[in-house]
Amino acid sequence: MALSISRPETRTQPAEEGVARRLLDSSAQLSYDPLTEVDWETPLDTGYHGASPEWSTLYGTAYWNEMTEDQRKALTRQEAASVASTGIWFEMILQQMVLRDIYAKDPTDDTFQWALTEIADECRHSIMFARGAKKLGAPAYRPHRVAVELGRLFKTVAFGEAAYAAILVAEEVLDVMQRDWMRDERVVPFVRTINNIHVVEESRHMKFARDETRKHLARAGRVRRQTHAVLIAVAAYVIVTSMVNPKVYANAGLDEERAVREARANEHHKAMLRSSCAGLMEFLGSVGLLTKPALHWYKRAHLI
Repeated sequence: MALSISRPETRTQPAEEGVARRLLDSSAQLSYDPLTEVDWETPLDTGYHGASPEWSTLYGTAYWNEMTEDQRKALTRQEAASVASTGIWFEMILQQMVLRDIYAKDPTDDTFQWALTEIADECRHSIMFARGAKKLGAPAYRPHRVAVELGRLFKTVAFGEAAYAAILVAEEVLDVMQRDWMRDERVVPFVRTINNIHVVEESRHMKFARDETRKHLARAGRVRRQTHAVLIAVAAYVIVTSMVNPKVYANAGLDEERAVREARANEHHKAMLRSSCAGLMEFLGSVGLLTKPALHWYKRAHLI
């Protein structure tokens, strides 16, 4: 385990640098290498779920009640792989936004160095998710073409609080979900390890995103705040609705048309999403980002 080395203070650190220094110290003390921490060698045991069944998009539906236990396990493995693939897509967007935010800034600042540390984490996470999805026996699930192009636009135009709050939205939803999966003994062990790694390291990323959101909003005028509130909400809608690709149902041996129809009407899954976002919505409300137009999109995504 790497040791944190204290350094003499030559000047008073701004608040955001104090946060960055603590995050750097935490990263030095507790970080993981997925290539060695995750059991990649043991063949997939299909007797396990890929995610907690209660998080399945079909859990609680008539279709779920008709499925065999093997079908349910196959479905949650495909759904977990789809969530991982969506995570890779958004982590690539995240990295580009963070790099653009620190471009040409002082590399000696702790904030700059933490941002690079976060990007390094995300690179490892993306590889980890990719290997995990492959081991689950899933194809490369990609968001709908419209979502891909909206993501391309968002990463190009989003800055300041819009970038960091969107990062927070994506990570907070995954965090609650994966905390359940990593504790669930019904979930295949290597997926539980992946989730544990992601939860531990993303907790630092979420802390940074919250602080950066507050910092940027302190300089934002009313028009910018109102505009970015909607931009963040639309990004949240696209991210959440892209998490489970409709192809997971056919790949699990189900009737895709019926499964999509029942998943869209599944009140249990909508309630799970709302519950996972309670803390996030409280934060967004506290910083003035839950405007009426923004609420429209959060409700459409079943986050509130």
